[in-house]
Amino acid sequence: MAEAVRHDKTARQLRLLSDALDSGRLGPVRRLVNTLSPAEIGNLLESLPPGQRTVVWGLVDAEDDGEVLLHVGDEVREGLIADMDPDEIVAAVEDLDIDDLADLVEDLPDTVIDEVLKSMDRENRERLEQVLSYPEDSAGRLMNPDVVTVRTDTTVDVVLRYLRLRGELPDHTDHLYVVSRRHQYLGRIALQALLTHEANTPINELLDDEQPAIDVTESADEVARQFSDHDWISAPVVDDNNILLGRITIDDVVDIIREQAEHQALGAAGLDEDEDLFSPVRRAVRGRMLWLGINLVTAFLASSVVGQFEGTLQQVVALAVLMPIVAGMGGNAGTQVLALMVRGLALGQVGASNAKVLLWKEIRVAVINGLMLGTVVALVALAWFQNWRLSLVIASALTINLSAAALAGVLVPLTLKRMGFDPALAGGVILTTVTDVIGFLSFLGLATLVLLH
Repeated sequence: MAEAVRHDKTARQLRLLSDALDSGRLGPVRRLVNTLSPAEIGNLLESLPPGQRTVVWGLVDAEDDGEVLLHVGDEVREGLIADMDPDEIVAAVEDLDIDDLADLVEDLPDTVIDEVLKSMDRENRERLEQVLSYPEDSAGRLMNPDVVTVRTDTTVDVVLRYLRLRGELPDHTDHLYVVSRRHQYLGRIALQALLTHEANTPINELLDDEQPAIDVTESADEVARQFSDHDWISAPVVDDNNILLGRITIDDVVDIIREQAEHQALGAAGLDEDEDLFSPVRRAVRGRMLWLGINLVTAFLASSVVGQFEGTLQQVVALAVLMPIVAGMGGNAGTQVLALMVRGLALGQVGASNAKVLLWKEIRVAVINGLMLGTVVALVALAWFQNWRLSLVIASALTINLSAAALAGVLVPLTLKRMGFDPALAGGVILTTVTDVIGFLSFLGLATLVLLH
C-alpha cells in the first residue's frame, strides 16, 4: 500500500513537472523541485529524458546537490557530474558524511578528487582514506568513522556535560559507544538511559554489552541481514582486535536493501540495476547484447533438439500445437523456484546444510503439480485431438519437465553461487535452457516412442 502511494506521488510530481517544463516557465519548476527531499529529486531526475533532466538539475538548490547525487544510479550520476564545473562538484560534496563521500569519490574526475581532498582537514582526509581502503560492499565501506565514545570510569553528569560541549550529534545517534583506554569496544549506552538516570550514576552501571559489533570485513548483505534481524538503528564496527572504527546507520542499510531488490528484479532479465532508464541507444545495446547473445545460443540449442524429431513432427502435426505448453509450463515453474532460491541465498537462508531437504521438497511439489496439471492438459488434448496416446505423452512430458525445472531451480543458483557468479543475473538464462531442452526432448522423445511404434 505504501509503495503504491509512493508511486502515485512520483507520477503526479512527474506530470506537474512535465507540464511546467512544456510551458517554458522555470519558476514553478524551481519551486516544485525544491519542496522535495534529495531522494525524491533523485527519483524524479531518473524519470526525465536527458534534455529535461539537465534543465531540472540546474534548478536544484546547490546545498542539495551532493545528497541528490547519492540517490541516483551510476549512469545518471555520471551524466550529472559531467555537466558540473569542478568548483560546483567540490562545493556539492564537501559537507557530506565520510561514508556518503566514499560512495561518490570514485565517480569523480581525478582533478576534482584532488581538490576535494585538499578542501578537507587532515582528520577527515585520513578518515576517508581509511574507509576507501576497505572493499566495496563491505562494512568498512559503509561505516561512518564519526562516532561518539565514552569511558566506563565516568558518570552520567560528565557525559552530559561533554555532549553539551560538543554541541551536536551525528545523525541517527541512538546510543553512545563505550570503549576502553585502547579504544576497544565494550558496549553501548542508550541516550534514553542518560536522560532518565541520576547525574552521579556510574556509566558502567548503564552499560549494555549484549549488542555484538560488526566486523569491518563483513559483507554488506550480512550487515543488512543483521540490522533486519535485530531492528538496529545503528551498530558499531570493529577490526580484528575489537578496536572501534566507526558505525553503520539504518539509512545506509535501507539503501542496501533497496539495491538488493532492484538487483534481483533486473538481474533476472540480465540488466544492470544502475542502467539509466533513458541511457543512449548505443550504451543500452552494448549493455544488453551479452545476455541476449547468450540467450540466442541457448535458443539454438533448444531448436537443435526439436530438429532431431523433424520426422515425428511431420507425421503428427498435433505435436507442434501442444509442444509450447510443455516448455512454457516448465519455464514458469522453474522461475518460481529460482526466485525463491535467489532470495534465500541473498538472505543467507539457503546453504549446504539444508539444500538436500529443499531439493526434495521442491521435487515433490513439482511432481504433484505435474500430475495435476498433466491430467488437465491430457483431458483437453483428448477432447481436442481424440487421441488417448497423445494425451498420455503430454501428461508424462509435463510431469518430467516440471520435475527437471525444480531440480534446475535449486541446483543452478547453488552452483553459480559456489562458482562465484551472480545467480540473479545468470540463473534465468541457464534455467530457460534446461526447461526448453528437457521439455522438447521429453515430449518429442515420448511421442516418437508411443505414437510411431
